[in-house]
Formats: sequence, C-alpha cells, structure tokens
Amino acid sequence: MTTFDGKVAVVTGAGSGIGRALAIGLARRGVLTAISDVNEEGLRSTAERIGAVGRKPHIQSLDVSDRRAFADYSSTVVEHYGVVHQLYNNAGIAGGAAPLLENDYETYEQIVNINLWGVINGTKEFLPHLIASGDGHLVNISSLNGLLAQASMSAYCTTKFAVRGFTESLRAEMLTEGHPVRVTVVHPGGIATNIATSALEDAERAGREITAAQRRRAAAYNEKLLKMSPVRAAEKILGGVAANHSRVVVGRDAKAVDLLTRLLPRAHAKLVHAWEKRVFD
Repeated sequence: MTTFDGKVAVVTGAGSGIGRALAIGLARRGVLTAISDVNEEGLRSTAERIGAVGRKPHIQSLDVSDRRAFADYSSTVVEHYGVVHQLYNNAGIAGGAAPLLENDYETYEQIVNINLWGVINGTKEFLPHLIASGDGHLVNISSLNGLLAQASMSAYCTTKFAVRGFTESLRAEMLTEGHPVRVTVVHPGGIATNIATSALEDAERAGREITAAQRRRAAAYNEKLLKMSPVRAAEKILGGVAANHSRVVVGRDAKAVDLLTRLLPRAHAKLVHAWEKRVFD
C-alpha cells in the first residue's frame, strides 16, 4: 500500500479540473502539497481550498514545457520541504480538433511540448528525489486517448499514447534497477473539466480560425461526454495509487474503450467512426 499522511506530493496543472481535485484530495489525506499551474488565478483558488482543510501548500506558477523552469521549480520545492515522495504529472491541454492537413506545426509543437515534454521534464527533475525519499510514487496522467485514437486528434493522441509508453517503460526501469518508486499511469475518460472549451480559447488567442465543426465538437464533448466530476475522478485515482495499481482506468467510458480495443483490435476503428458521426454530426 502507498500511504499518504505526512508525505510530500507535487501536482502540476493544479489550477483546475483533475489537478485541483487531486491536490485537495491529497491535502485531506494529510499530504503536504506543492501545486503549480500557468493559471495563477486558478492556482490561488486551489490554494485557498487546500487552506480550508487546514493545510498550506507551496504554490508557484509553472509552464511545464519550460525545462529550465521545471529544474528550478524542483530545486525550490525540495529546498522548501526537504523531500518529495509523490509526483502527479497532470498538466495538459487538448489543443482543439482538426485533421492533420489543417493543423500547423506550431499546434503540434505546443501540444507535444506540454502534454509529453511536460511529463518528461517533471519526471526527469523529480525522479531522483522520489528515489531518495525511499518511498516514492510517480503518477502520470494519460487519457482514454492513450488507449484509443480518434480522428482529428492526432496531436493529442500522440502525446497520450506516448505518456503511456513512457510510464510503462519507466516502471520497468524501476523494477530492473530496484529503486523504491512505484509507477502508475492513469487513463481518465470524460471528466467534467474545461478542457474542450479551453482548446477553442487557446486556438482563438493564437489567431487560428475556429470552424463550425470544431465548435459543434466542443459543444458535444461538454454536453454529452465530459460527465464525471473531477472530485470523483481524483478519488478513483488516489484509490488506485493507494492500492499500488500500475494502471488506473477512470470511468465507464474509458473502461469500455479499453475492453473494445482489446477484443476488437482490427475492427474497433470502424465502430468508433460510426459512433463519432452519430455524436458529433
């Protein structure tokens, strides 16, 4: 069992959604937290909620794609607490939905830099401290789309499949080298966060044209697919961490996808295509 009381945990992307719920859930379990996000307002709000349960977190604005900033951040957190036991690499973006031929290189670079390099940066900087703690646990948040690929989401799916592979490889390394670090990859399904709306807002700020189809798709996600509360998702994740599960699949939709891809490795793509036409069109 992984224990929580008195441990120190780092949570990225803690300004909203699953990251916020994880940080609060950890604090309720007696964990000292270091929380970060690019959204400083959201980060302060999370800190206030953690304060309401009697804990004072270490807070800092952080762009997880900035390798040097992450290195400085890890040093700051370790200096503050003296030790780090757990790392939750949660920060990520959707980046909008568009076919590859309509996407530019900048979009791919942004999504890869945050969703994949953010996880690599965090792991690289904090893993030595997790090992040194003698009782470490690394938790990387992938997605339902780390199990199943969908059309018009090639950048996002690429990163989430990569996070899955990166995490599973790292788990094998920890076992091979005998390091005292447990490793968990998480595949959440549709969680009621602002990820779909934020993707459109980020694209608009970047000056990219938003099509009617993209707006319909985002609306469909918000109205039909993003259903589970972040609090419930966080509880399932922390339950899986406590039980030392190597993989945590969150939500009936993610579990159904996991089963579908295993049972129908060749045919599931056509089934998903038919489902998308019904939902998004």
